Amino acid sequence: MAVYVDRARHRFGRYRMCHMWSTSRDELFAMADLIGVQRKWFQRPPMASWEHFDITQTKRALAVSAGAIETDKYGPVEHVARLQIASGDPRQIEMGKRRLEQVSACRALNVFDGDGGHFL
Repeated sequence: MAVYVDRARHRFGRYRMCHMWSTSRDELFAMADLIGVQRKWFQRPPMASWEHFDITQTKRALAVSAGAIETDKYGPVEHVARLQIASGDPRQIEMGKRRLEQVSACRALNVFDGDGGHFL
């Protein structure tokens, strides 16, 4: 199991937020506790597409220092696609496969964000 953070920088007031997620809720909560993110900020369906926290860039740095794996902006889409494939529902599996193909195609475009050449 692992905890992931993406390179998103979405505005939320004066903050820039990114996403933190894991394939294990226990591991996600352990990381949130470790870096000082309150569990009340946990997001999950039906209010969100997948289980995750939106965290500030400061908390992101703490998460990476604590072992979180950095992903590009497609990391969350890839994660949700893998959840769909694992669901066992034929319709969800097909959607997940399509999403993975789209992620692969976007990454193949080699688009950079101007921040040290990291993928968008």
